[in-house]
Amino acid sequence: MRCPYCSHEEDRVVDSRSCREGMAIRRRRECINCTKRFTTYEYIENVPLSIIKSDGRREPFDRGKLLDKIQLACYKTTVSAEQIEQLVDRVETALGNFNEKEIPAKQIGEQVMQHLREINEVAYVRFASVYRQFKDKSDFVRELEHLANN
Repeated sequence: MRCPYCSHEEDRVVDSRSCREGMAIRRRRECINCTKRFTTYEYIENVPLSIIKSDGRREPFDRGKLLDKIQLACYKTTVSAEQIEQLVDRVETALGNFNEKEIPAKQIGEQVMQHLREINEVAYVRFASVYRQFKDKSDFVRELEHLANN
């Protein structure tokens, strides 16, 4: 690590601690040359995910877009903002566990539906209606019957 004061390349770590809820490490360093102290942060390098859409297009994973779609499905339900954030975190973690750089949108939709079904059935049906592209009321009825039987 190069000292920001004298540009010397040798330092020693004085203190290390976890920060940002365990997602980073903060290190206090002291330059061997000028003895001034400075702080560095280490983060896990995230590999950018690409989403393979149903028509074959690829686009970068966008947490905000996923959050918006889930919020829309949960509009005027009992699902809290905290529950929605936790759901997005779980889906994002699951996607990271696939160890793939490209993930089909279908897998994301299935993950969201699985979690929404546990949280709120109305939000689940709303999300499913868009995700599965319901054409008419018979699609809704079929999904509701499936929900009632399981």
